Amino acid sequence: MADNRAAGGAGAGPRAPLTVPFTLGYTLVLLGTGLYARLGDPGTVRDLLAGSSTDVSHLSERPLLTLLVSALWAVGGVTSPYLVAFPLVLGALERRLGGVRTAGVFLLGHVLATLLTEVPVAVSVAAGHLPDSSLRRLDYGVSYGLIACAAALAGLLSPRRRWALLGGIGLALAAGILVDLDPLTGWGHAFALLLGVLSWPYVRRNARWRPRSRRSDDASPGFAHSERASGNT
Repeated sequence: MADNRAAGGAGAGPRAPLTVPFTLGYTLVLLGTGLYARLGDPGTVRDLLAGSSTDVSHLSERPLLTLLVSALWAVGGVTSPYLVAFPLVLGALERRLGGVRTAGVFLLGHVLATLLTEVPVAVSVAAGHLPDSSLRRLDYGVSYGLIACAAALAGLLSPRRRWALLGGIGLALAAGILVDLDPLTGWGHAFALLLGVLSWPYVRRNARWRPRSRRSDDASPGFAHSERASGNT
């Protein structure tokens, strides 16, 4: 039995990317836009990024389009650390949850974290607490959705790995605040992390498999398959 599993695992290696089509396709899109940001005309790239910004002005004019195009870029382009983390995190979540539900978790973080940061800005400008220039700012990328997916993935891991992952996310966000010094982005990342944690009941209920508890491991090592049928990709 162990030999058969080992042989199957070895044979499945080349097909592994095909088991996560959402992650693979999205990663290719991010690579494409990242290459264009690096090699394209700087003025055109600057205009495209400004037009993709999820600021109050753009969200009030064309909310759906703005939320869509802002998620087609990774801050930093092809050298972005998000491009390394993205396929690892979303691929791991998609193998456990399926493509459609993984996309749903990503959108939950991307959309709600954006609105939770930008709506207060709009209210503050309307109340006169912030200048009108606050309605336009450069804010784009996949970080909110990625962080929400990472936090959701933590809910499917064993306790030790779960808290290690959450701790790593927290340290990365703290370091990002020190480097970026953008309070709105910092709040957006915190909201995305919280949204991912709040999705734990959903992802656990719909997971294809997740590690057994330590007590179950002693009795029967391996993974616990969910009672729900898999195949939601």
